[in-house]
Amino acid sequence: MCESNLLFDLIILLSDLREFVYFYSVETSLQEILGNEILWSVLAALCSAQVLKVVTVFISEGKLDAKRLKGTGGMPSSHSSSVTALATSVGFQEGFGSTEFSIAVVLAFVVMYDAVGIRQAAGRHAERLNMLSDQLAEIADTFKDGFEPEKLKTLLGHTLPQVFFGALLGIGISLLFYL
Repeated sequence: MCESNLLFDLIILLSDLREFVYFYSVETSLQEILGNEILWSVLAALCSAQVLKVVTVFISEGKLDAKRLKGTGGMPSSHSSSVTALATSVGFQEGFGSTEFSIAVVLAFVVMYDAVGIRQAAGRHAERLNMLSDQLAEIADTFKDGFEPEKLKTLLGHTLPQVFFGALLGIGISLLFYL
């Protein structure tokens, strides 16, 4: 009888220990995430770029377009600001000679190349497909087919200046966190 009580007490103790470890690890993980300067510098660079897109549209076109807060394309590139903030922050935290910094720099170049090249080309293709769709809609109207074209998003990629200024923004935001 004594052995079963001991076994029961041991099971309860292990269960309590498991709960303690679980809650401690969740709390510790959350604290680590909230204290991660690299993550915060990247998020600050991303948000700053998106807000600046609204500002640049307002300055250039005279209209306040809140949709730019979540849109792709435009000045400055939030992709570029994010990856350069990441690379710069990793450099400050891990060292500019570290493997982590090298990986972050390669990632930054891949993302920025993609933003200027591939995504911009996809935007140009979307413009042409939209024109073809409009022409097809005109033809369909004559036949009463009820064709309703869906417009493709054309503001996908970036110009070189948008990527360049996005990169400068990301480096600048990261510098604010580490200097």
